[in-house]
Amino acid sequence: MLFSEVVETSAAVAGTRSRLAKVDALAGLVRRMETPAVVSFLVGVPSQGRVGAGWRTVFDLAVPPAAAPSLTVSDVDEALGALAAVGGKGSTARRTALLTDLFGRATEAEQDFLRRLLTGELRQGALEGVMLDAIARAADVPGDVVRRAFMLSGKLPETALAALDGAEALAAFRLEVGRPVRPMLASPAESLPEALAELGACVVEHKLDGARIQVHRSGDEVRIFTRTLREITATVPELVELVRALPCRSVVLDGETLALTDDGKPRPFQETMSRFGALLDRASAGRRTSPGDLRELLLSPFFFDCLHLDGVDLLDEPLRARLDALRSVAGGHVIPGAVAPAEDEAARVLDEALAAGHEGVMVKSLESVYAAGRRGRAWQKVKPVHTLDLVVLGVEWGSGRRKGLLSNLHLGARDPDGGPPIMVGKTFKGLTDELLAWQTRELMAIATEKSDWVVLVRPEMVIEIELDGVQVSPRYPGGVALRFARVLRYRPDKDAGEADTIDAVRALLPKRSPAGGGGTG
Repeated sequence: MLFSEVVETSAAVAGTRSRLAKVDALAGLVRRMETPAVVSFLVGVPSQGRVGAGWRTVFDLAVPPAAAPSLTVSDVDEALGALAAVGGKGSTARRTALLTDLFGRATEAEQDFLRRLLTGELRQGALEGVMLDAIARAADVPGDVVRRAFMLSGKLPETALAALDGAEALAAFRLEVGRPVRPMLASPAESLPEALAELGACVVEHKLDGARIQVHRSGDEVRIFTRTLREITATVPELVELVRALPCRSVVLDGETLALTDDGKPRPFQETMSRFGALLDRASAGRRTSPGDLRELLLSPFFFDCLHLDGVDLLDEPLRARLDALRSVAGGHVIPGAVAPAEDEAARVLDEALAAGHEGVMVKSLESVYAAGRRGRAWQKVKPVHTLDLVVLGVEWGSGRRKGLLSNLHLGARDPDGGPPIMVGKTFKGLTDELLAWQTRELMAIATEKSDWVVLVRPEMVIEIELDGVQVSPRYPGGVALRFARVLRYRPDKDAGEADTIDAVRALLPKRSPAGGGGTG
């Protein structure tokens, strides 16, 4: 298959707002693909992951484009594989030579695609859901079967390849201890009483203000992953030691980790993420955490689900059964809460969570199975204030005391149909001097356009915003605007594919009465 076919399909997908048209275009190419790299490229991620080509290296290349398409998908995949394998002395010159050769064989459109592929500008987690629908259509298999296989494999290309072999090949994917599972997600609830009424028999537990982790243990071997399935085992020895001591032979647990004060209270989220961000940097560099590093904040785990225990997979068991298994193995490391509480007891759990410094509570149906991917209604989060996880699209230079610093953030919601993030507002409120300096440095590093007024950036950084609500507005493409938005914190543990959708933003619009009266607030 020619690489130009991938480029043309990507352009067609980007050029339409219709989810159906996107799925049709992607399915047509997936149906004919000869290598799973086709799927990797279409969702904006090289098969090899990071290939070691920096933004400046890629954009400084000035190579005349080829007159006509000749590169195949396999040619490009092999070239990127060679690029990823480069290391050691002289690696910069070697990478430049490999890139020059590849770009010299690419047409102008292909060069543009490669630049955006290598610098992360094509990477859109939002396209993941559209691609799953396209794989199901291309293979003529049920979408739920494809989604479950993806949850267990964690890799879209592998899932697509199996789907083309039929439903049986997809069904062959099983939970494998040591291979991370895509995490189950929650939806916002209107209120605690409404969540209780909708879900019936449920568990209400503290919603901790930490970083999500998934732990796997087989015998003495322990592996720990982030919510984006990135392995951090070597950098969290305190968690490894704790999991290795649990009373079991094998286990897979889902939970949160956070830093605590001496009296057991959660430290501010920024402190937890400072430690978490440092360990992610070490993981990227292939470094282990040394005893000296443990002078930093220690992380404590709190688990809320058990997906496997001593040879038995529990994904398809109801949550009530998974909680029994969790309590038997995790003991005092289970997140506090109440099972099947009356409304007054559930309210008490919420009050206790807030008093302990947590965000609110999670309300989960006791009959729910573990299903990753789309945010369903079986798990709901209740928080006392409105918050949204949005993507930073750009930022304006500050004035006065903030002169020389990037200040006013442009914020976008995720397009569930795979398009670019949709702008919904701006804010400069809530930014401390420290955060202003940090975001100036970090956002300049991912800038795509710069002027004296604004810097546009790759849409990859997620930021949590507190707001009073939203209102209808023609000012932004999504038809809504944030009201009194304020920065809470950046979320380095999340990628753009986990940001809230434009539908979630619109859901915060004031409800109108059936007669068309005013909003209820």
